[in-house]
Amino acid sequence: MFRHVPNALTGLRLLLAFVFFAILSWYQYEGRGDPTLLNSAFVVYLVALITDYLDGYLARKWHVEGTFGRVIDPFVDKVLVLGSFAFFAGKNFIIPDTELPNPGQLMVVKTITGVTPAMVVILLARELLVTSLRGESESAGRNFGAAFSGKLKMVLQSITILIILVFVNYLPWLKTHQYESAARLVRDVFIYLTIVVTLASGLSYVRTAVALYQARRTRDAAEPPPK
Repeated sequence: MFRHVPNALTGLRLLLAFVFFAILSWYQYEGRGDPTLLNSAFVVYLVALITDYLDGYLARKWHVEGTFGRVIDPFVDKVLVLGSFAFFAGKNFIIPDTELPNPGQLMVVKTITGVTPAMVVILLARELLVTSLRGESESAGRNFGAAFSGKLKMVLQSITILIILVFVNYLPWLKTHQYESAARLVRDVFIYLTIVVTLASGLSYVRTAVALYQARRTRDAAEPPPK
């Protein structure tokens, strides 16, 4: 009975991810910008984070770690994080740089979230690289478990997503009370810190993969040739 609870929580988190994306799809900053939508998105994402912690904790406590959890759990994490940043760099969070541009002036747009498509590419490239390295290593029978930097990256990415949701949703209030500059600075610091940690984490996994490859070559060289 207990062995299915962690997997059920993982499945629930995938469902919550679709609910979260549906809310972001409906939301438009200068359109369907009802604050209730982003408040709901914040709660949904927070619940998803709690289920992420619980499924891993319960699987370890009850000793029911399995192949399903090892594959699907990180998959759901990647869908939730990468999907969030992709939405933040998309049209629903784009606003004109000037509300009333002069006639003939080019319209300049920016993301109110502070997330750009280039940042999404960096995050995606890191995940694809690490997934490829892990698949290659484990197919050869070598352990390639999650490093601390990878876990730190996930925590930081999730905190950044929540900060962005709060910033966008309460921007009018921040402007009214003259907190916008400070809030924007906090938002940008977390975004760029996320990018730096993501790159550092990817480099850490590359070093691990290189070390495993060199160890295999050394071992193969030390073995006597087959007769």
